[in-house]
Amino acid sequence: MKTFEDFIIGEKVTFGNYLVTEQEIIEFAKKYDPQPFHTDPEFAQKSFFGQLIASGWMTCSIMMRLMCDHILTNSSSIGSPGVDKLRWAKPVYAGDRLKVSGEILAARLSKSNPTYGIVNYNINVLNQKDELVLSLVSTGMFLTRTALAKKNSQA
Repeated sequence: MKTFEDFIIGEKVTFGNYLVTEQEIIEFAKKYDPQPFHTDPEFAQKSFFGQLIASGWMTCSIMMRLMCDHILTNSSSIGSPGVDKLRWAKPVYAGDRLKVSGEILAARLSKSNPTYGIVNYNINVLNQKDELVLSLVSTGMFLTRTALAKKNSQA
C-alpha cells in the first residue's frame, strides 16, 4: 500500500499498455462527446483528421484507468482537488496503444491536516510511437503511514 511517504520528488514511472479500439471510440463519443469526427468513420475520413479520433475526454478516462490500475487503487489515496495544464497534444486513433509516464514534482504534508500529504505530479500519455498525446499536472492527496495504520486499526 503506497502512502504519502512513498512519493519521492523527481521519481519517474512509466506503465500501461492500453489498446484503443474503433468500437470504444464510437461508444464513448456517442454517450459523452457526440461530435461526428468521434462517432462517424465516414465523416471522420473527410475531416481535418482524415480518420476517426478518440475524444480527448476518452483519453483522459484511459489515463485515469491506467493510474488506478498501477498506482491509485493500491495506495492511501483520498482523492484529488483537481488538475492543471491539461493539453491534448496529438489525436488518438483506433489501434493506438497508450501508456502513462509520470514524474513527482512536489510532495508536502497538508498544513491544515497533517494526516495526509499533497503530491503534485506531471502526467504524460504516450502512444506506441512514444508521441505525446495528453499532458497534465495533477494533485493527489494521500494518507500518511501513521494515519493509514490508525484507520486500519479502527476498522
